[in-house]
Amino acid sequence: MILPGAEPFFLPGGPKGVLLIHGFTGLPAELLLMGQYLHKLGFTVLGVRLAGHGTTVEDMSHMTWEDWMDSVRDGYAVLSGFCDSIDVIGHSMGGLFSLLLSTEEKVRKVVTLAAPIQIAEERGIEFLPPREVCNNQFIPKARRRLKGVPEAVNKTYRKMPLIGVHELVDVIEATKGCIDKVSVPVLIMHSHDDHTAAPASAGYIYDHVKSEDRRIVWLEKSGHLLPVAAEREKVFAEAAAFLQSSDA
Repeated sequence: MILPGAEPFFLPGGPKGVLLIHGFTGLPAELLLMGQYLHKLGFTVLGVRLAGHGTTVEDMSHMTWEDWMDSVRDGYAVLSGFCDSIDVIGHSMGGLFSLLLSTEEKVRKVVTLAAPIQIAEERGIEFLPPREVCNNQFIPKARRRLKGVPEAVNKTYRKMPLIGVHELVDVIEATKGCIDKVSVPVLIMHSHDDHTAAPASAGYIYDHVKSEDRRIVWLEKSGHLLPVAAEREKVFAEAAAFLQSSDA
């Protein structure tokens, strides 16, 4: 059963579509404000829910990264039935999926928000136990309560499955393995004070995609949660300007 407020959302608009992809242990609601902003500009917007998210953390522990990628593929298929072109915006792990999707399907532009090619050192990823001992193992996931955001945003999982962290690492490796096939225009947004996805991730994406049209927008006080943080209006405006600009 999907938790109240954790459902995917669809905002019908014009012929240009935007697929929004949330991150690891996140919810579509984290991108709802951004979706509403883009919808007001005439875009048709679909915020997908990744498999095992917005239900129970135990449910999530049984999902692989390919299950999450299939959720993205399904969202693309649905949106393509309504739109002539599709842009993809992904937050955190969703940013990795947006890059991956652009190597599989006809995507016009990609926006990554705090995509973690490198996980911040303070997250202690080097202490992750081997996969074979991680089944049914969970660790606490702390997050401060946010104001002025959809209610569901503050109801994300309060623990994470260790086996899921291995799947996240696998997404990172899959992205690194095909990032040189990304050729569509890419806007990379990251905050200098991100303590989850190391800021060096932005430079890695910039240096390794083959896109001629690519740039980085840096934020200063948004941490990791760019779509709901203090500078979110700048994030929305930069993304909208990028999507509305003529193709390179």
